[in-house]
Amino acid sequence: MMNRLMLVLAGIALYLAANRGAAEVVVVVSSEADLKSLDRNTLENIYLGRPARLPDGTNAVPLDLPEGSAQRIEFYAELLNRSEAQIKAHWARLIFTGRGRPPRILANSEALLDWLHRNPGSIGYLDRSLVDERVRVVYSPATGSEAPTSVRSLPTTSGASET
Repeated sequence: MMNRLMLVLAGIALYLAANRGAAEVVVVVSSEADLKSLDRNTLENIYLGRPARLPDGTNAVPLDLPEGSAQRIEFYAELLNRSEAQIKAHWARLIFTGRGRPPRILANSEALLDWLHRNPGSIGYLDRSLVDERVRVVYSPATGSEAPTSVRSLPTTSGASET
């Protein structure tokens, strides 16, 4: 009986430890961008290839992480309530009909941070723990709210965005 109780308690402890370390994926832009926050509807439009402009009127350039990455799976599940397979099928239809181009896929979170810093018109997502001075959080799918962050904002500079 005591062994069974210890086994149950150990299982609960492992479960709590695993969930406490769960990542929170947030939507970010360059810290040099004027953008302070985005609403969920605009983000859905951007990541589903619908016409979407940022509040300043510029075209949004969405970035993605590689297929199968935990952050990508969580992002699409939280923001769009869709699986990675559903997103892939959605983009296959748009590409086949010539009505869209999927987000640019970058190799990892560090590459995404570098790209965002160099291209203020771009938008991406990553684990909140990776947010640094190069980016600003504009939305948190986990809380369903626009999410200004305490990361300092640098002065805006105009730079050409690669497409």
